[in-house]
Amino acid sequence: MSEGSRAAIVTGGSSGIGAATATELARRGVDVLVNYAQNRAAAEEVAAACRAHGARAEVAQGDVARDADCRALAAAALAAFGRIDYLVNNAGVSKFVRHADLDGLVAADFERIFAVNVVGAYQMVRAALPALRASGRGAVVNVSSVAGTIGVGSSVAYAASKAALISLTVTLARALAPEVRLNAVAPGFVDTPWHAARMGEERAAKARAHVAETTPLKAVTQPADIAGPIVWLLEGAGHVTGETVQIDAGLHLKVGQLA
Repeated sequence: MSEGSRAAIVTGGSSGIGAATATELARRGVDVLVNYAQNRAAAEEVAAACRAHGARAEVAQGDVARDADCRALAAAALAAFGRIDYLVNNAGVSKFVRHADLDGLVAADFERIFAVNVVGAYQMVRAALPALRASGRGAVVNVSSVAGTIGVGSSVAYAASKAALISLTVTLARALAPEVRLNAVAPGFVDTPWHAARMGEERAAKARAHVAETTPLKAVTQPADIAGPIVWLLEGAGHVTGETVQIDAGLHLKVGQLA
């Protein structure tokens, strides 16, 4: 393989953190397969932004909860670029339920959330693994959440899934070394359309204002603030594996005040 070329798969790449990561990778000369579940038009816009940086970019539909779709995504990346060096497991789902409302979640909610957030990441690693090993610099970043480190977030099921993703990261980092490195990022509140779509714009605006006022850094995290560390873990952190980087403007430092 040419030492200068690199290629990545970004799941959930049509908006938010995934879109920012795909674009930042392209800016650095990495070819990108932008995965989407439903919104092809948004994924095409991200791919166009990647091409504007001179990188090759393709879009591919797939539900990472389905193993066949994961294998198809890996095959599509190999067909387009001939290699897979990086994998960003960003696809995720949730359900907004107050943590104290135990009747608000049923088994099917846990099963769907874990199927995408945990099993999907595992299946994507497995599907891409031969190519990641062949790369000579294979690296994976799993997008977890501070929900998984301090037990907050949109629901108990979501927090549990993100904690499981951190555990998966550590386990696979150990199992797949030295050929492939695996790390995770744990964002806090990130200012994306995801919140307004699920909470309503008024509640999302109040959440943004609260974060800006109460986090130690007095800042609202943007998708690009997450994309930079993700790309660093892929490209610049050659001696880092099995780690989780919390990127939350210091939110986790307030854990004792969140109960």
